[in-house]
Amino acid sequence: MRERGQGRAVRTGAAAVLATTALLGVAAAPAAASAPAAAPRQAQAALPQPTGPYAVGTTALRLTDPGRPDPWKPGRVRELMVSFWYPATRPAHGGERARYMEPRAGEHFGGPDGAGVFNYRTEPGRTDWSGVRTHARRDAPALPGAGPRPVVLYSAGLGDPRTWGTGLAEDLASRGYVVVTVDHPYDASEVVFPDGTRADSVLPGMAGPGLDVGALLRKVMRTRVDDTRLVLDELAALRTDGRLPAALAASLDLDRIGMAGHSAGGFTAAQTMHDDPRIKAGVNLDGQLHFPGPNGRDGVFLSSVAQDGLDRPFLLMGTGSEDSGDYHHQPGWDAFWQHTRGWKADLTLTGSRHASYTDAEALLPQLARQGAISPEAVRDELGEIGPDRAVLATRAYVASFFDRWLRGHDDHLLDGPSPRFPEMRFEQ
Repeated sequence: MRERGQGRAVRTGAAAVLATTALLGVAAAPAAASAPAAAPRQAQAALPQPTGPYAVGTTALRLTDPGRPDPWKPGRVRELMVSFWYPATRPAHGGERARYMEPRAGEHFGGPDGAGVFNYRTEPGRTDWSGVRTHARRDAPALPGAGPRPVVLYSAGLGDPRTWGTGLAEDLASRGYVVVTVDHPYDASEVVFPDGTRADSVLPGMAGPGLDVGALLRKVMRTRVDDTRLVLDELAALRTDGRLPAALAASLDLDRIGMAGHSAGGFTAAQTMHDDPRIKAGVNLDGQLHFPGPNGRDGVFLSSVAQDGLDRPFLLMGTGSEDSGDYHHQPGWDAFWQHTRGWKADLTLTGSRHASYTDAEALLPQLARQGAISPEAVRDELGEIGPDRAVLATRAYVASFFDRWLRGHDDHLLDGPSPRFPEMRFEQ
């Protein structure tokens, strides 16, 4: 969740720190009582179709780290939810298509305390988030016979649930990857576990005078990296313990693991690569690589991945937001660029904004046509680039990167500017 107009140290990468009330220390006054009005019909939206040749399956798992206390909830061990997206035996039809969000998750995400409102300015209660359907068949058998497939982890931005990157996850799965989307409970807006319990974000409740935003973001990143390393550990166990749908365990190639993330998730991808050699290649979708000072604005404190760089391939993808752009304009990215010894590239999607690399790009314009978000908010979140072009470019460049470094298939899209994508600017 994020404070606007406070600079990139607050808004991205370690990302949207808290809701507006968190840094200002105030809350909106309740509306005056009035006669109840008929509730407007909830807005509907659809994700764009995956572009690859394979049908997609999905399954969700609860992971537990019995040796790690939950940093946000004393007295509990750390538990996560992850979803797998993978090539399946046949397409999903009708009601077989998995929900985008479980009902209790969608209710909170679109409610007054959820990330749909705080991060993306949708009207509370106006969108049927659990009515959105993916293109994946739930718990479908994996497509057998192709041998082990590369695995890509995905981490969402601060305050966002793992579902907010579903469009990209489905597209990579349709191209032959196994994608694992990772939730970070009590950071994410909400996480619903299989027994129906819901873990809501604790971050808005930390608002108030004396909050050290820089220290909070360091804790966020430590937790996210530890969460990601738990997933890496569990992948090895999942190959043999029978928790995955038929043929999926055999599909996991743990020698070819990549990671992508948006905002704080992009920071997570870079920092986890720095700390754990099991990740071979990574993509940062508009996430800063430094920490701010206590007030969330002043000061630049470099992360260890920015100070040390990486010796493996990494792709930086910035946006046209005022506080984003190429590495020349971002101190954490600049340090990372200077110290990285592995292959690297830095792209900027012109005309875009911070949310353009998420499902917001496809979903928010549909909601605006139904009055669930204002056109002004959509422009602020997504910029002027057409949604179809932003989605197409994001998918193409992320897939090209992982194809090159996890599969050895180079389509040369990352060699330099391409007439196919004139909106994508390369930095030197």
